[in-house]
Amino acid sequence: MESVKTLKHFPPYGAMMGHSSGDTCPTCMGTGRIPRGHADQLVAVIPCNDARLKPRRTKLHVFISMVVCLFLCSLILFFLFPRSVTITPVSVLSVMVYFSADKFDMKVTNLINISNENFVPVQIVQFSVQGLVSRAVTGNTKITNMTAIQSRSHTSYTFQIDLPIVDNDLNVYCKSSSTKIHTLFLELQMTMDISYLSHTEQVYLDTFEYIDCGTNSTIPHPMR
Repeated sequence: MESVKTLKHFPPYGAMMGHSSGDTCPTCMGTGRIPRGHADQLVAVIPCNDARLKPRRTKLHVFISMVVCLFLCSLILFFLFPRSVTITPVSVLSVMVYFSADKFDMKVTNLINISNENFVPVQIVQFSVQGLVSRAVTGNTKITNMTAIQSRSHTSYTFQIDLPIVDNDLNVYCKSSSTKIHTLFLELQMTMDISYLSHTEQVYLDTFEYIDCGTNSTIPHPMR
């Protein structure tokens, strides 16, 4: 009630002397003057036909903004879209054979290439290899200290796998002096766990190679 009584003391809105039937001015209370200390409470009245309320080329500005946003999104997707990480066998570097009375051991060293087609580095979490001779698992190895592969690059790695052979037929075959060629077909099952772009993947490769189990060999030859 006090605010209503206060408003009755002020002339209607837009009037200097109280000769109007309009509403009371919310800023100057119809006096035409701003009370001292209330300059920060000014209320601006803009006509509806003011040009500032109808900016020009609004559709063009919106269209350009959308095109720029789509372009930036496309760039982000292009550079961050996951691409392939591949393992490529290169060659068998060496085969070292150690004979004993009832078995023999082989240490096979291989060279592989790992390619990264992504635009971000790839961290190798773990690399494991399983060796099979005559479909029987004879040895395996695991490597956990491999370095990261930089973006759009490839790196060569060597690894060695120990293959203790206890099969009696293979033992006789590889130790036979009457046979000049002692070829074994070795199957390598390679599994590599990688991490990039906040997610992990597993790359798998199954490859075959031939090795001579009758003697030591340090002449590299291609893997199949």
